[in-house]
Amino acid sequence: MTTTTENPQTSREKQVTTGATIWLTGLPSAGKTTIAYELAGRLREEGHLVEVLDGDEIREVLTADLGFTRADRHTNVQRIGFLADLLARNGVKALVPVIAPYADSREAVRKRHGASGAAYLEVHVATPVEVCSERDVKGLYAKQAAGEISGLTGVDDPYEAPASPDLRIESHTQTVQESAAALHALLTERGLA
Repeated sequence: MTTTTENPQTSREKQVTTGATIWLTGLPSAGKTTIAYELAGRLREEGHLVEVLDGDEIREVLTADLGFTRADRHTNVQRIGFLADLLARNGVKALVPVIAPYADSREAVRKRHGASGAAYLEVHVATPVEVCSERDVKGLYAKQAAGEISGLTGVDDPYEAPASPDLRIESHTQTVQESAAALHALLTERGLA
């Protein structure tokens, strides 16, 4: 009996290995993660190597030692930025749905990518706090309103919206698919998709 297996080199040739970091910043429950996973599916279908670096998942493992002070939030963003840059330099599209509330932290990540030569795009998922609190995916807004937690980004802790992101998505005025399509169009325009 003869079996044939696909040559690993042949299957690799089908993959697109132009790496980039796509950082989706915005308030809690803005839609960052949902858009990232929608885009990830589309990119994988096209043959791209993709990883979604979900901020909640990373906080459970990579940054579990950090709290929510300004310094800890900065360290969290820098660790994730390092990982995203590493992936991007190795041909992976790193989709990063992480709040990253401070402009200086995001700028440090952008500079890291600039120094390494990896592509970096900043996407602001600009959903108003009123809409986010209605969505309240994780129940954070309800807990904050009940006095169970404090330091909620955009409510009683600052969120510094990007002044000039590569793309601004208003997820409350369009579907997830439309948001992901707008981001895919940007990647195509920049030669990354």
